[in-house]
Amino acid sequence: MTLNHLFCLLRERRERALIGYLTAGFPSLDNWISHLKIMAQAGADALEIGVPFSDPIADGPVIQAASQASLQNGTTLAKILEQLRNTSIKKPIILMSYLNPLLAMGSDRIFPLMKGSGISGLVVPDLPVEESAAFRRDSGKSGIDLIFLASPASPETRLRKIARASRGFVYAVSVKGVTGIREGMPEGAGDFLRKLRMNTDKPIAVGFGISTPEQVRGFGNLTDGVIIGSHFLQAIMDGRDLAAEVNALKHATYPAGISGSPSVIMQGQVS
Repeated sequence: MTLNHLFCLLRERRERALIGYLTAGFPSLDNWISHLKIMAQAGADALEIGVPFSDPIADGPVIQAASQASLQNGTTLAKILEQLRNTSIKKPIILMSYLNPLLAMGSDRIFPLMKGSGISGLVVPDLPVEESAAFRRDSGKSGIDLIFLASPASPETRLRKIARASRGFVYAVSVKGVTGIREGMPEGAGDFLRKLRMNTDKPIAVGFGISTPEQVRGFGNLTDGVIIGSHFLQAIMDGRDLAAEVNALKHATYPAGISGSPSVIMQGQVS
């Protein structure tokens, strides 16, 4: 399923997407895929997989800790793609990687390999939209959506450029700074998301600092989806019930007054 198809289906249901993030290779190369499957079965509409990197610019302490553990486990981009190639998860999968691992594998190889591993979208936090022409061309040839980050610090002219270049959805960063668990709604997030919405009709998914059902509901109709990572990684670190955490946050994506089990698109199709 493509990201465009997913967001169209959810818009018909007046639901927002829950995109769950995990760091590949954490807690180990042997069991991280099992956590991915749990999230898919528990109601996550799409899955974002982080490629561990030694010098991140946007990762908070929880994701940094998971990435360091993953690197110590010997995780590489090649191993991640190989494991995904042998795993059937019928939810859109988004790869989040810094630029260096992608360049090391070679731009002529990376997109066909990602496509063969079931990747639907790619986020590259340190790829400026102004320098992305080759990546946009090559990702488009492989049918992979290249997704750009829109920051509250970006002027409106740059937001328009980011929105035009993004495919699948626009990744809205809710706060200035790095990822991590925060209390309450980020100050100024509403104004920023309204400004971004005025500059695009593409789906908008918001991430950074989201960890509670109240925060998810607080975004209301400002977004088409939420991206949650540190909260789920912390749940794994603490030994909490990951499926219950996903389920609770998925419930918060429903329209007001609707309850029941999360609608699971392509339910149960994992192996």
